Amino acid sequence: MGLDATARESNVRDSYKKYFIDNIKKVSNIELVFDAGLSTPKIHGQKNEIKKWVSITMGSKTRGTLSEMTLDLHCCIRSDSEGHGLSQLGDTVMNYLVDTTKTDGMRRIPFYQSKAGGFSGWTDIGAMLITDIIESGDIEGPDNTKFKTFTVTIKWASKI
Repeated sequence: MGLDATARESNVRDSYKKYFIDNIKKVSNIELVFDAGLSTPKIHGQKNEIKKWVSITMGSKTRGTLSEMTLDLHCCIRSDSEGHGLSQLGDTVMNYLVDTTKTDGMRRIPFYQSKAGGFSGWTDIGAMLITDIIESGDIEGPDNTKFKTFTVTIKWASKI
Protein backbone atom coordinates (compact mmCIF):
# COMPACT_ATOMS: atom_id res chain seq x y z
CA MET A 1 0.00 0.00 0.00
CA GLY A 2 1.42 3.41 -0.99
CA LEU A 3 1.35 6.73 0.76
CA ASP A 4 -1.94 8.57 1.02
CA ALA A 5 -2.26 11.43 -1.51
CA THR A 6 -2.08 13.98 1.35
CA ALA A 7 1.31 12.62 2.48
CA ARG A 8 3.01 12.62 -0.94
CA GLU A 9 5.73 15.21 -1.42
CA SER A 10 5.10 15.15 -5.18
CA ASN A 11 1.51 16.37 -4.65
CA VAL A 12 2.70 19.15 -2.31
CA ARG A 13 5.37 20.27 -4.76
CA ASP A 14 3.03 20.19 -7.77
CA SER A 15 0.34 22.09 -5.84
CA TYR A 16 2.50 25.01 -4.72
CA LYS A 17 4.16 25.18 -8.17
CA LYS A 18 0.74 25.39 -9.84
CA TYR A 19 -0.38 28.10 -7.39
CA PHE A 20 2.65 30.29 -7.98
CA ILE A 21 2.68 29.73 -11.76
CA ASP A 22 -1.04 30.57 -11.99
CA ASN A 23 -0.57 33.75 -9.95
CA ILE A 24 2.94 35.20 -9.89
CA LYS A 25 3.81 34.17 -13.46
CA LYS A 26 0.49 34.28 -15.31
CA VAL A 27 -1.31 37.09 -13.45
CA SER A 28 1.63 39.32 -12.45
CA ASN A 29 3.85 38.37 -15.42
CA ILE A 30 6.94 37.75 -13.27
CA GLU A 31 9.34 34.99 -14.29
CA LEU A 32 9.67 32.04 -11.91
CA VAL A 33 12.36 29.44 -11.37
CA PHE A 34 12.15 26.47 -9.03
CA ASP A 35 15.04 24.92 -7.10
CA ALA A 36 17.65 27.06 -8.83
CA GLY A 37 18.82 29.24 -5.93
CA LEU A 38 19.35 32.81 -7.06
CA SER A 39 20.18 31.92 -10.67
CA THR A 40 18.83 34.17 -13.40
CA PRO A 41 16.14 32.31 -15.33
CA LYS A 42 17.04 31.11 -18.82
CA ILE A 43 13.96 31.44 -21.00
CA HIS A 44 14.01 29.62 -24.34
CA GLY A 45 13.76 32.15 -27.16
CA GLN A 46 14.22 35.14 -24.81
CA LYS A 47 16.75 37.58 -26.27
CA ASN A 48 16.73 40.21 -23.51
CA GLU A 49 18.18 39.50 -20.09
CA ILE A 50 15.55 38.90 -17.40
CA LYS A 51 15.55 41.85 -14.99
CA LYS A 52 13.01 40.62 -12.42
CA TRP A 53 12.19 37.12 -11.19
CA VAL A 54 11.26 34.97 -8.20
CA SER A 55 13.17 31.80 -7.38
CA ILE A 56 11.34 29.28 -5.18
CA THR A 57 13.14 26.55 -3.23
CA MET A 58 11.67 23.88 -0.97
CA GLY A 59 13.11 23.68 2.52
CA SER A 60 12.66 21.19 5.31
CA LYS A 61 9.53 19.07 5.74
CA THR A 62 7.85 17.27 8.61
CA ARG A 63 5.28 14.64 7.65
CA GLY A 64 2.58 13.70 10.13
CA THR A 65 -1.11 14.23 10.76
CA LEU A 66 -0.33 17.95 10.53
CA SER A 67 2.47 18.13 7.97
CA GLU A 68 4.67 21.19 7.62
CA MET A 69 7.27 22.53 5.22
CA THR A 70 9.14 25.72 4.47
CA LEU A 71 9.55 27.46 1.15
CA ASP A 72 12.00 30.23 0.35
CA LEU A 73 10.77 32.74 -2.20
CA HIS A 74 13.76 34.78 -3.39
CA CYS A 75 12.64 38.04 -5.01
CA CYS A 76 15.40 39.19 -7.39
CA ILE A 77 15.77 42.33 -9.49
CA ARG A 78 18.54 43.92 -11.56
CA SER A 79 19.19 47.59 -12.33
CA ASP A 80 17.39 48.86 -9.24
CA SER A 81 19.70 51.50 -7.79
CA GLU A 82 17.51 52.61 -4.87
CA GLY A 83 15.60 49.39 -4.19
CA HIS A 84 12.17 50.72 -5.15
CA GLY A 85 11.64 47.97 -7.73
CA LEU A 86 12.58 45.35 -5.12
CA SER A 87 10.00 46.83 -2.74
CA GLN A 88 7.34 46.63 -5.45
CA LEU A 89 8.29 43.05 -6.29
CA GLY A 90 8.19 42.14 -2.59
CA ASP A 91 4.73 43.72 -2.25
CA THR A 92 3.48 41.73 -5.25
CA VAL A 93 4.79 38.44 -3.84
CA MET A 94 3.46 39.22 -0.34
CA ASN A 95 0.02 39.73 -1.88
CA TYR A 96 0.04 36.05 -2.91
CA LEU A 97 1.17 34.91 0.56
CA VAL A 98 -1.62 36.54 2.59
CA ASP A 99 -5.38 36.72 2.16
CA THR A 100 -6.98 39.89 3.49
CA THR A 101 -10.46 38.52 2.77
CA LYS A 102 -10.02 35.92 5.53
CA THR A 103 -10.37 36.90 9.18
CA ASP A 104 -7.07 35.15 10.01
CA GLY A 105 -5.26 36.70 7.00
CA MET A 106 -3.82 33.31 6.06
CA ARG A 107 -3.59 32.26 2.40
CA ARG A 108 -4.96 28.88 1.41
CA ILE A 109 -3.17 27.16 -1.46
CA PRO A 110 -5.29 24.57 -3.29
CA PHE A 111 -3.93 21.06 -2.62
CA TYR A 112 -4.19 18.57 -5.48
CA GLN A 113 -3.49 14.95 -6.16
CA SER A 114 -1.50 15.56 -9.32
CA LYS A 115 -0.93 13.41 -12.35
CA ALA A 116 2.00 13.40 -14.74
CA GLY A 117 1.54 15.33 -17.96
CA GLY A 118 0.26 18.76 -16.96
CA PHE A 119 -2.42 20.31 -14.79
CA SER A 120 -5.47 18.61 -16.30
CA GLY A 121 -7.17 15.78 -14.45
CA TRP A 122 -5.90 16.76 -11.02
CA THR A 123 -8.11 15.98 -8.01
CA ASP A 124 -8.72 18.63 -5.33
CA ILE A 125 -7.83 17.04 -1.95
CA GLY A 126 -7.91 20.10 0.31
CA ALA A 127 -5.82 23.15 1.04
CA MET A 128 -2.39 24.03 2.39
CA LEU A 129 -2.28 26.96 4.82
CA ILE A 130 0.47 29.59 4.93
CA THR A 131 0.95 30.08 8.67
CA ASP A 132 4.15 32.11 8.97
CA ILE A 133 6.11 34.52 6.78
CA ILE A 134 9.59 35.80 7.62
CA GLU A 135 10.91 38.53 5.34
CA SER A 136 14.63 39.18 5.06
CA GLY A 137 16.21 42.55 4.62
CA ASP A 138 17.35 43.78 1.22
CA ILE A 139 20.62 42.24 0.04
CA GLU A 140 22.76 43.25 -2.93
CA GLY A 141 24.81 40.64 -4.77
CA PRO A 142 28.20 41.21 -6.41
CA ASP A 143 26.53 41.50 -9.84
CA ASN A 144 24.25 44.35 -8.59
CA THR A 145 21.24 42.06 -8.30
CA LYS A 146 19.15 43.06 -5.31
CA PHE A 147 17.12 40.40 -3.55
CA LYS A 148 15.07 39.62 -0.47
CA THR A 149 13.77 36.29 0.74
CA PHE A 150 10.38 35.36 2.13
CA THR A 151 10.65 32.18 4.22
CA VAL A 152 7.15 30.74 4.34
CA THR A 153 5.78 27.97 6.57
CA ILE A 154 3.00 25.91 5.03
CA LYS A 155 0.89 23.36 6.93
CA TRP A 156 -1.71 20.83 5.80
CA ALA A 157 -3.62 17.87 7.19
CA SER A 158 -2.32 14.53 6.01
CA LYS A 159 -2.72 10.83 6.60
CA ILE A 160 0.58 9.21 7.45
